[in-house]
Amino acid sequence: MRRPADPAPELRFRPMRTADLDRVVDIEKDGFRNPWSRQLLERELGHAWSSTLLAVEDGPGGEVVLGFIVFWLVHDELHVLNIATALEARRRGVGRALMLEGHRIGRGRGAVLATLEVRRSNLPAIELYRSLGYRQVGIRPGYYAEEGEDAVVMTADLP
Repeated sequence: MRRPADPAPELRFRPMRTADLDRVVDIEKDGFRNPWSRQLLERELGHAWSSTLLAVEDGPGGEVVLGFIVFWLVHDELHVLNIATALEARRRGVGRALMLEGHRIGRGRGAVLATLEVRRSNLPAIELYRSLGYRQVGIRPGYYAEEGEDAVVMTADLP
């Protein structure tokens, strides 16, 4: 399968702010059958161990949010909780870029391992994670309770 090109050089990253919540909620709703609520996304802004990073670029009307990643840094582990790309930005390498930036931040704060769960049926995401060095280490049966779908647990070393 073709790997997406590297994102355009004008792609930038910054922490999410409260003012970004409407856009992030829209991206979340477009990307998932059971999206995170606005309250859950907002709550992540208040946790010292949590980071929500946005991928942005300049558009005709100003800055445009193309995607986001939510991750926790706990001791020496980076745990990816959520990642989503805006519909109009898919297949541009935004998700890959967000993952790599999350890894870079995690390594800078002492993380040596990254972990995540992904729906067993989400083959494009699993392929992306494998291309970034993740490997399957387990299954969480029925993890996604709404549909009873299993999660694939994946880890990657952060050298």
